[in-house]
Amino acid sequence: MPKTIQRWTRSHEFWLLAVVVVLSMFLTAATDSFLTLQNLFDLLTSTSFAGILAAGLLVVLVFGGIDISFTAIASVAQYVALTIAKTYPIGWFGVFFVACCTGILCGLFNAAIIHKVRISSVIVTISTLNIFFGLLIYITRGDYITSLPSYFREGIWWFEFSDSNGFPYAINFQALLLVVAFFMTWVLLNKTNIGRQIYAMGGNEIAAERLGFHVFGLRCLVYGYMGFMAAIASISQAQLAQSVTPTTLIGKELEVLAAVILGGASLTGGNGSVFGAVLGVMLIAILQNGLILLGVSSYWNQFFVGCVILLAVSATALSQRRRHA
Repeated sequence: MPKTIQRWTRSHEFWLLAVVVVLSMFLTAATDSFLTLQNLFDLLTSTSFAGILAAGLLVVLVFGGIDISFTAIASVAQYVALTIAKTYPIGWFGVFFVACCTGILCGLFNAAIIHKVRISSVIVTISTLNIFFGLLIYITRGDYITSLPSYFREGIWWFEFSDSNGFPYAINFQALLLVVAFFMTWVLLNKTNIGRQIYAMGGNEIAAERLGFHVFGLRCLVYGYMGFMAAIASISQAQLAQSVTPTTLIGKELEVLAAVILGGASLTGGNGSVFGAVLGVMLIAILQNGLILLGVSSYWNQFFVGCVILLAVSATALSQRRRHA
């Protein structure tokens, strides 16, 4: 067996892929509806929000930081962009432009506080989560936006076709954004000099500083990128929900964080891959979907997701300890 394949079979991604395949085979055998085109399309569409956020969070974790405020950033970006869109004819470009500018500004605010005050990123972003969300609720009074522009309600449907039962399928807005988000993150981390610097910073920040890396600039880029991805995810979610609710995105932080860590990203930085993050998102989405199809009460979702994360993280830690022994 070639050494490349031997090395890959010992990787975290290989074993995670094996778990995804085994779980999918079990659900296919146990239910009639898991391996159907309709369920797979629904799974892809509903996973878009968490997947896009995972792409942004992966970059932050590889850098050696953490961001808990991304759901509040997404809520603010979504509300600002679609409030303007229902008042002025700004079109798709305007919606994305306003949302992304809002998200990036919030991310840069996080980066500036973390860098200047020199306190833990988890404390800063938990604080800014509450600040961003508190301001949003105070200003909007928690009002919903249900009247959206017609072009936004219709979304994007490419290569549309129907099955024998008349159910329509297509490459929709959510799937398109999900693929673009992971591709952009892959290019950033693997094909640019900045990506190599982000890995170096996560592996050893002090050494990276001594080598002359512009730490503040990199921090602004990483947290700005997280804000950018939060904005993209928020537009995807609003188009799917056909409305904007200020409170609906809050509470998804741990699910996204769990998916990225499950994919092999380290909380201490320097490790993580886009393929691993994709597999982490897939595993949690398939697990939650499978529990529903098996008729398990939704109250058990968090329990099973927590167990899977604990097992995966424990297996990774044991594997790394054995490798370094």
